[in-house]
Amino acid sequence: MTEDSVLSSRKLDHIRINLEEDVRSSIATGLERYRFVHQALPELNLEAIDLKQQIFGKLLNAPILISSMTGGTEQAALINRTLAEAAQEARVAMGLGSQRAGIEHPELAVTFQVRRYAPDILLFANLGAVQLNYQYTVEHCKIAVDMVEADALILHLNPLQEALQPEGDTDFAGLLNKIERVCKALPVPVIVKEVGWGISEQVARRLAAAGVAAIDVAGAGGTSWSQVEMYRMDDPSSARVAAAFRNWGIPTAESILQVRKGAPDILIFASGGIRDGIDIAKCIALGASLGGMAGPFLKAAVQSFEATLTTIHEIQREIQITMFVTGAANLSELRSVPIIQV
Repeated sequence: MTEDSVLSSRKLDHIRINLEEDVRSSIATGLERYRFVHQALPELNLEAIDLKQQIFGKLLNAPILISSMTGGTEQAALINRTLAEAAQEARVAMGLGSQRAGIEHPELAVTFQVRRYAPDILLFANLGAVQLNYQYTVEHCKIAVDMVEADALILHLNPLQEALQPEGDTDFAGLLNKIERVCKALPVPVIVKEVGWGISEQVARRLAAAGVAAIDVAGAGGTSWSQVEMYRMDDPSSARVAAAFRNWGIPTAESILQVRKGAPDILIFASGGIRDGIDIAKCIALGASLGGMAGPFLKAAVQSFEATLTTIHEIQREIQITMFVTGAANLSELRSVPIIQV
């Protein structure tokens, strides 16, 4: 099998496994340990509660991010179009899957190009940061941004996933300096995200010093990519090694707190096991600005645009009601409402 066909096969495997198998982490997000203080007299009009905010110059109707998922295949193109059309209708943010396939095979770029369906959304391009150690340069990063007319670039970190893949890229040495170079040269902000094992205080501090504009914690508690890789493996020994890491990572709630401590001024996006609007509200109260979800949107997008839009609206309503019964009239006030650990 050629390197090209391996990449395409991996993309298809990831979609199929996420839809068909139980790939949840065996540890919880930590958000279940937090409770809001219910306000029986909120002194607010529910319908006047404001979920809007500006991020990177784009106005969002709700603090919702459709997290990076896919691209590079015909099925992925349909999923991305559906997600983008729903994001446009609801005015929420969206991240694209890794665009390596679109860079190395320009004919696949169209599977990522959703701007025609979503001219106004906050849209994030995406590349694996480790590719900077595999002959990718600042120019490749610019190509990824230009390819999709993105407002920012995500560089994702996935050392554990790469270590478990038979074809993984595992040279992460000296990567921070190259990330810093991209931050200085790129005309759009750079976001660094994990893919499901969280960002620590130490890493957050180093990323902030390198000039990263935002960190997506992508903590443990949602999809376990070690489990996804396990389901891809034909070799029983390699599958057992992957299975051993099912309970690895920094839970999402803890990662938000660690990033806030390590980089108090940086913009935080929260993802990793977030399942509803109450979870997103908790993340914002802990210090995040956006809550990202992937699995629920993937399952909706393979059904229809209507199912995807309904999912967004339900999450938005859950955030709004949470704010209502905690006495928060806007997102700024939500960040200061009482939240207790139980």
